[in-house]
Amino acid sequence: QVQLVESGGGLVQPGGSLRLSCAASGSIFSMHAMDWYRQAPGKQRELVAAFTSGGTPTYADAVKGRFTISRDNAENTVYLQMNSLKPGDTAVYYCHAFKAPLDYWGQGTQVTVST
Repeated sequence: QVQLVESGGGLVQPGGSLRLSCAASGSIFSMHAMDWYRQAPGKQRELVAAFTSGGTPTYADAVKGRFTISRDNAENTVYLQMNSLKPGDTAVYYCHAFKAPLDYWGQGTQVTVST
């Protein structure tokens, strides 16, 4: 069983930056995938950034060039660096891990982009 704990959310002005962290209780090295999702009020949860099993990062079109996913296998932590934040980025951000056949989710961290 793997537990995921997100941190780093908060209130930021448009154009600002935040760095989210996802600390896993177990090894992330063997995970088939690790990624970040977000869910805005009244909307479906959507994939924001992901590591495939091959280690290549991929991004949703809405965040390309602004967000960067990274990982520290030694610390069992995945990060999401978010720059040039926009009000449309406001959402609860969730860390997700997958190792067949199991999915693991964190509790989420709120990101609010507003003046």
